[in-house]
Amino acid sequence: MSVLTRDEAQTRARLIDVRHYRIDLDLTTGDDTFDSHTVIGFTTRADADTFVELKPAALRSVTLDGQPLDPETLDGNRLPLKNLTAGDHELRVDAAMRYSRTGEGMHRFTDPTDGETYVYTQLFLDDVQRVFAAFDQPDLKAVFELSVKAPEGWSVLANGITEHTGDVWKAAPTPPISTYLVAVAAGPWHSVRTEHRGLPFAIHCRRSLAPHLDADAGEILDVTRACFDRYHEKFEEPYPFDSYDQAFVPEFNAGAMENPGLVTFRDEFVYRSAVTDTERQTRAMVIAHEMAHMWFGDLVTLTWWDDIWLNESFAEYMGYQTLGEATRFSGAWTEFGVVRKGWGYDADQRPSTHPVAPDSVADTASALLNFDGISYAKGASALRQLVTWLGEKDFLAGINTHFARHRFGNATLADFIDSLAAATDRDVHAWAEAWLRTTGVDTLTPRITPGAGGICTLTVEHTGGRPHRIAVGLYEQDPGDEGGRLTLRERLDLDVPQADGHPIGKRPALVLLNDGDLSYAKVRFDPQSFRTVREELSGLPGPLTRAVVWNALRDAVRDAELPPTAYLETARAHLPHETDLALVQGVLGFATRQIAGRYLTPDERPAALSTLSALCRDLLRRTEDGDNPGLRLLAVRHFIDVAAHPDTIAAWLADAIVPGGPELDPELRWRILGRLAVLGATDEAAIAAELDRDPSASGQEGAARCRAALPDPQAKQRAWEAMFAHDELSNYLFTATAQGFWQPEQADLVSAYVPRYYEDAVALAARRGPAMAEAAGTWAFPAHAVGTETLRLGEECLRDAQPGPALRRKLIDQLDDLARALRVREAS
Repeated sequence: MSVLTRDEAQTRARLIDVRHYRIDLDLTTGDDTFDSHTVIGFTTRADADTFVELKPAALRSVTLDGQPLDPETLDGNRLPLKNLTAGDHELRVDAAMRYSRTGEGMHRFTDPTDGETYVYTQLFLDDVQRVFAAFDQPDLKAVFELSVKAPEGWSVLANGITEHTGDVWKAAPTPPISTYLVAVAAGPWHSVRTEHRGLPFAIHCRRSLAPHLDADAGEILDVTRACFDRYHEKFEEPYPFDSYDQAFVPEFNAGAMENPGLVTFRDEFVYRSAVTDTERQTRAMVIAHEMAHMWFGDLVTLTWWDDIWLNESFAEYMGYQTLGEATRFSGAWTEFGVVRKGWGYDADQRPSTHPVAPDSVADTASALLNFDGISYAKGASALRQLVTWLGEKDFLAGINTHFARHRFGNATLADFIDSLAAATDRDVHAWAEAWLRTTGVDTLTPRITPGAGGICTLTVEHTGGRPHRIAVGLYEQDPGDEGGRLTLRERLDLDVPQADGHPIGKRPALVLLNDGDLSYAKVRFDPQSFRTVREELSGLPGPLTRAVVWNALRDAVRDAELPPTAYLETARAHLPHETDLALVQGVLGFATRQIAGRYLTPDERPAALSTLSALCRDLLRRTEDGDNPGLRLLAVRHFIDVAAHPDTIAAWLADAIVPGGPELDPELRWRILGRLAVLGATDEAAIAAELDRDPSASGQEGAARCRAALPDPQAKQRAWEAMFAHDELSNYLFTATAQGFWQPEQADLVSAYVPRYYEDAVALAARRGPAMAEAAGTWAFPAHAVGTETLRLGEECLRDAQPGPALRRKLIDQLDDLARALRVREAS
């Protein structure tokens, strides 16, 4: 299939203007395909040839201005339109389209709990072609009218309000939107409806999840209303669509998708089991993020995919900022700092790094690779730094100018910067060049020079080329507290690079650069500050301050400047006293997956697991009184994950409860069974019995994960063949199987599969497309196999096997992470 190049898109945009689509879908034709009839009204500005895109199972007929075209002229995904004359035209396309099991196009899912079937679209980035014929590029916006014939008992959701007549559902015409934003979700949905500010609001899920959605409907809708109101305080342009539906859909590849008027979310956000408040905050942030897209992304859309950061960075920044302002989740930026920001830092230090705003993206295949920690986390960090430098008033004034200039149209980075520049005297263009057109992470290091009378001077050494406006926290031991509490003596505002050193008085116990996390840079410590951090980190006031410190320690480990065991010792000493759940979750996750799983050798792993197990026991003892169920749940989860012996967790499973709570819900039961499988302390009979107990979609995934984790050669062979030989697994079941397959404890058992991975992953990606290539590169890669031979095999694959763009990008990143792990081991 051909990918669309930027040059082709620009040529077509100069030639045609697309006015209107009428799309009729028939979802009653069987389990494998659906019928798609499309009528496109467009205008050409000159006599010329062009093409329309579609990927049909069968192309039955095509007419242009009433004259039939030969369906056999379809070349891959391109249908040529020859000898067009200047003026208005009408194209009609009748086709059968194939349902997807990979989360692309029109995804079809049958719920194992009750046998009900659901379908929904995911058309980003260029998968509209799997559903209907289209001039598929973001700057050819049009009005869409949609009708859907659906089975009896189904309801149909779309971008606009839908009406049901007979067996056909018709959606209200949309305002002008891009092709990738068209959305349909159909099935026997369970819905909770309300109204806000005169607009219909609703949330939807599959019927088997109805009790769980109902339990959280109040919270979900409260967050939705609060963010909606806050955006209307920030933005002068009112919400631009006729309704606001949020559908929680199965087997969704992303976190959510900003379809105007119909946002789709992965339905793991409908919680079947107990969750922490941090997880509720994450769901709320995604709601806020997607709603921000209604303005930035949907009302004003990028012209071409090189400006994808304009969508994602803005929504990421506004999501966290608005959530903290408008809801009870006031600590949202702490979670961003300790979880999301590391995603950006990691991506920005790999060979595949790119500017937040690349100079150009050659084609759609390349564009798909830029949905990463740079476009989201680094871009949001850059915007947060911009607001710090520019001031929120001027920033919002520029944003509102941007909306007014480009409403229901398209815009570029240059347009965005021009809108900001109109609201301020500052040189926003120079800022954009330094921040948005460059790659890599700056490093800031404090140098403290003592002077006369004990007066010290702070100089910030700056590696990198970006200007930073940062806060610097000066902390002292609290003289009235013997428990190691630190107090803020002063917080300085500094511009880096500095003109001169800054006097700070007597040397503080801790100098913390980027206190408040308002910039994007790695920070280091002077020797005295580092001793203070190691001894008294948990005594720092404010979780966001502690997040900056934990991130600095994480970066130091990854850069081979701090031994992994020193990070574990710091966590062991200070995490039992931590009160912020996002910090506990982030630190334990890094310690378990990266330090114990990759940065330490197999011989060192048992001691690391023992340290983490003792840490979790401390947290369990601290939460025995029931006052902090979220912290206790985190401790239970991680205790399971690091268990080196089965006895304790097997007893929990047998008793269906952790002593002192909580009772085991489905998530915890599958988690325990998965760890028991790794340890060789369960079998197929126990897995089958648990699946009988929980036959849900999540249960199917849990069983696949457990079966792949069994330390048995036949189990490993079955799992491998299911992933790479048969192509029957859905995207979610493939991921679950891959998550179970590789285990550090089973390195010898699976060693023969490491060289097989490269050949089989390349073949899978070629057969099943970019979504499965992404899954294979992310989850099926042998990340535990930290060694020069794994690295050599991977480099050979990149050089000789010609993996497609999606898999190639994942392999480049995985191999760089593997090489980093080797450097960390060597330094330790």
